[in-house]
Amino acid sequence: MSALAALCRFRPVVLTVSAAALIPALTSFPASAETGGTTSRTTAASERVLKDEVVLTAGQGGVTKVKETIVYRFAGSDGFERAFRTRTHESLSEDRVWKLDGLRASSPDGGPTKVGTSAGETTTTVEVSGARKLTGDRTVVLEYDLRGAITPMGAAEELQWPVVGGWKVPLDAAKATVDGGAMIRSVNCFTGPIGSTIGCTQYYTNHTHTQGVYAQQGMLPGEYMTVVAGLPAGTTGGRAIHERRHTVATAFSVNAVTGGALAGLLVLLVGGVAGLYLLRGRDARVVGKKAAEGDQAPLAGAEFEPPHGVRPGQIGTLIDEQADVIDVTATIVDLAVRGYLLIEEEDRARTGRLDWTLRRLDRPQVDLLPYERILLDALLTAPDGSGRDAVKLSELGGTFATKLAQVRSAMYDDVVKQGWFARRPDTVRSRWTVAGIVVTLLGIAGTVALALTTEWALAGLALIIAGAALAYGGQYMPAKTARGATVLAHTIGFRAFLERGAVPDGDAAASRQRIALFSRFLPYAVVFGAVPKWAETVKDAGERAEGADNLYWYEGPAEWDLSAFAESMRTFTLATSGSISQSRGM
Repeated sequence: MSALAALCRFRPVVLTVSAAALIPALTSFPASAETGGTTSRTTAASERVLKDEVVLTAGQGGVTKVKETIVYRFAGSDGFERAFRTRTHESLSEDRVWKLDGLRASSPDGGPTKVGTSAGETTTTVEVSGARKLTGDRTVVLEYDLRGAITPMGAAEELQWPVVGGWKVPLDAAKATVDGGAMIRSVNCFTGPIGSTIGCTQYYTNHTHTQGVYAQQGMLPGEYMTVVAGLPAGTTGGRAIHERRHTVATAFSVNAVTGGALAGLLVLLVGGVAGLYLLRGRDARVVGKKAAEGDQAPLAGAEFEPPHGVRPGQIGTLIDEQADVIDVTATIVDLAVRGYLLIEEEDRARTGRLDWTLRRLDRPQVDLLPYERILLDALLTAPDGSGRDAVKLSELGGTFATKLAQVRSAMYDDVVKQGWFARRPDTVRSRWTVAGIVVTLLGIAGTVALALTTEWALAGLALIIAGAALAYGGQYMPAKTARGATVLAHTIGFRAFLERGAVPDGDAAASRQRIALFSRFLPYAVVFGAVPKWAETVKDAGERAEGADNLYWYEGPAEWDLSAFAESMRTFTLATSGSISQSRGM
């Protein structure tokens, strides 16, 4: 039982005069501009409810029969509207609701009888309309079944309902009668907005205490008259109706069901991604077994060969499964070392800028791999398609970038042809990444749909997480074959040799041998990022070997010697990578 109802529990007859009783007849008060589908602002000002009388009969099961007799003064409209309070937010996730069933209208004097409803967030608007516009006073009888208005209150039941109100026009007089079918223990009545504590003009019980009578004189548009009647416990057996409100908070609510579903989906989806990685993406590596075999200086007499005769660009693609710009740069250096190009460093003191010239050397291209041939042709082909014997590195910017994609594609084809990968690594990455993006987008769409309609949005989050993991993990899906893993193992040992930068020391002949070995393996040092350490092997070779102040494939400016080569090569590789990839994101 409410606090106010309890106060008047032992006062069966109560008479109160509220401030509303002092309000005039409101004949001059302007009504709301919205009174119905076809009512204009002018006619709305003259329309009003002359009388609204309601009889509520509480029945078993908490169903209250309501009969409402309305005397309405029309001024050119074809009907009227009234808003019933049918929902209130009792907590963040729960609403109390009142349900109107069997709504019907009749009229003894030609008033409108067509009934329609439209639901709002907390109200249900009842629209009563007719086939013609009306003037004068008409009587309309509304009847409906009300559920949810009775609430158990300890040793009593309480019927509480804003029985009159929600009009868009003024109301002159309202009256309500509650018949509980048993002795009514207490009555109370409030007028004004929903939740108001202002008392009504009158409220009392009849002499037999079996009916509650409520009255209010003068109500403004939008105001309500809320009646309260205390009944003995078990009179109707009615209960308040509560519904869970669907919000963002409830959509992502965590409970035993949603938590278990999320955990199960995550285990299933993430486990599935891990399984795919193990089955499809894990290298068939024998690195642990073969690395030691490759960890030795690849030096055999006068022959200097990298492990298994692989080229720098191939090693770069094999290691990280990507044909990077640095792999292309290393291939350019390798072409020079093998006698297809001469790299000439310009005299910065004379030209005012740092630049290099790549000059063609006359050598048959019989031992070039397809990607090396494409690269060499791209370097020495002018923008108009004609051949050229030399090109400045600075001239490649903006023109070579269009050829770079062809070179990289040929490098991917080459590692597949070598048998190191079953499929092109870039294609594998793209497929898995696209699949992950699609799964993520489906998860986002599913999460939104679930959030709008259910409380299972957390299940959609699991799909988003799995899709994101698949998109990210797609970068690691390319799988090396056993052959490719074996080559990689030897490559790891070869890299360790270059990073140590230790070669046999000795006389002038050994210095010349050191220069040859240095040149042969320098492109690989470019791939491994070991140029500074590897350059230490020839830093003082120019002093020991006559004519060793320049390399056969690299010519520096005047006064240049091998002691400056490490810095020259560092700037050359940076400048080359920047020039060939300019205007293209890598």
